[in-house]
Amino acid sequence: MRISFAPKNITDLQYQRFQHPHPRVQQKMEVLLLKAHNLPHSQIASIVGICENTVRTYFDEYQLGAIEELKKINFYKPTSELSSVEDIIKAHFEKSPPSTIKAAAAEIEKLTGIKRGLTQVRQFLQSIGMNRRKTGSVPAKADIEIQEIFKKEKLEPKLEQARLEERVVYFVDAAHFVLAPFLGYLWCFARVFVKAPCGRQRFNVLGALNAITHELITVTNNAYINALSVCELIQLIAQKNVGVPITLILDNARYQKCFLVQGMAESLGVELLYLPSYSPNLNLIERMWKFTKRHCLNSKYYSDFPSFSGAISNFLKNVHVDHKEDLESLLTHRFQKFDTNQLLLAA
Repeated sequence: MRISFAPKNITDLQYQRFQHPHPRVQQKMEVLLLKAHNLPHSQIASIVGICENTVRTYFDEYQLGAIEELKKINFYKPTSELSSVEDIIKAHFEKSPPSTIKAAAAEIEKLTGIKRGLTQVRQFLQSIGMNRRKTGSVPAKADIEIQEIFKKEKLEPKLEQARLEERVVYFVDAAHFVLAPFLGYLWCFARVFVKAPCGRQRFNVLGALNAITHELITVTNNAYINALSVCELIQLIAQKNVGVPITLILDNARYQKCFLVQGMAESLGVELLYLPSYSPNLNLIERMWKFTKRHCLNSKYYSDFPSFSGAISNFLKNVHVDHKEDLESLLTHRFQKFDTNQLLLAA
């Protein structure tokens, strides 16, 4: 095959041989440069490490469109037969997500008549944007629209005032820590077993989380959280923030909405802002309780109740200092919003 090279073309080949970002294009340029030095095809193939048919293919490309044609990358990409019915499969799995790859393969065969192995089905599902994800939960009685209205019209304005240091905002909730094995995941060489303490003693914590500083104010006991506990917490918050407007974000637990609590709050000038029913996703302190369980209880054994409750108390007392960086990313004012399209229909 005879090919003529103008001096400018050789200069361009030399430049692209090292400057083009794709190694396959660099290889093509090298083949053409060797051809410009009149080397036989077999020798070019040996030097570059490709077969002679590939060498001739590169020459054909050059004669077809010079250097610009060599820059094109046309890798062979086999198309799956499933691609032709991709829309049907996507529409079906959006309504009824499969729990396993085996179930997905069976559904695809039933839906389209196309039978494929588990590996092929997995690759296909990933190619259309599906992945194995853990399901989440949302209270069945939660009203998503009311949550959004509350967040925009009531919650966000209060938080903005808190960020401007015009008021303090606390998220209030109770957590009940049970002296029982709290099993989690560990990186280990063999499965590890955690001792399970006897009894079911509970350590109750009524907490108020500062929305800005992330400092916790707590009232604790081993019996029950009731209206008196809430009144005690309100007094502690008022004493700590004298002369500053205070807003407490609470859920709708009965002991938090009774006349005793509302009267105490009114006498101390504390505003009580109640969340919409079934809205734990709007209560920032819920994230703190999960964080506490992960650090204090995950795969840990406490020999007695005092050491158990003491570990939790010490952690909550200093968490805003000891875990400041973690809390800054965890306790942001971005609240989970549920999309109705992501809710599974009742079976």
